[in-house]
Amino acid sequence: MIALTREVSNTIGQCELSHVPREPIDVNLARAQHAAYEHALLELGCRVKRVPAAPDCPDSVFIEDTAVVLPEIAVIVRPGAPSRRAETSAVSRALRPYRRLLTLEAPATMDGGDVLAIGSTLFIGQTKRSNAGGIDQMRMLLTPRGYTVIGVEVNGCLHLKSAVTQVAEKTLLIQPSWVHEGTFADFEVIEVDPSEPYAANALRIGDRIVYPAAFPKTARRIEARGIEVRTVDVSELAKAEGAVTCCSLVFDEAIRP
Repeated sequence: MIALTREVSNTIGQCELSHVPREPIDVNLARAQHAAYEHALLELGCRVKRVPAAPDCPDSVFIEDTAVVLPEIAVIVRPGAPSRRAETSAVSRALRPYRRLLTLEAPATMDGGDVLAIGSTLFIGQTKRSNAGGIDQMRMLLTPRGYTVIGVEVNGCLHLKSAVTQVAEKTLLIQPSWVHEGTFADFEVIEVDPSEPYAANALRIGDRIVYPAAFPKTARRIEARGIEVRTVDVSELAKAEGAVTCCSLVFDEAIRP
């Protein structure tokens, strides 16, 4: 399994913010936390491949937002924040050896953090970063390839995966204040602890998850379902509105057709 990551930019303090107040970011601490995150991915069996930092792209460590990687193709998206659109070229080069690439075109916008892919179904958040045109283009590109694309209303957070992520084959971790649980009626759900509203973002690697150390109450709820939790400290990256899924693109290695 490949995990593409990207180094922390020395301009991360100039990152885009939507739902959290701006605080000073210690770049060295953010880099140390990111390195520990990469080490966790290695321990869980991933082969980490790091894309170089982009000094002119403050948010570039959040590589997930640049692409959606599926078993046979990858879609290079068009991030909703104009400042982030320059991030996609380096990620395209890194993905090209593994997948045939498709691309979203203007006026579509989409952040990869708004895309929750479960099997052949893609739930896509309707947010300030991902517009109706982006969802329509994804549907046009992927329906002929056997995928179902479902738009999901999201309120109160940056991305769909701020509100819901997959933690087991048929189990989702969810913040019910930000997304309607009925959209995911075919799944079992674990609700975040009410005292930890930002706790719904988890990165699934096989049968285990990488999860922020900042949310111990929700972690206990997850572990009570028999799911192994590998915690990491991403507190400095969280000041840039980042989370554990944001910092990697994880996919099975395949030969590019």
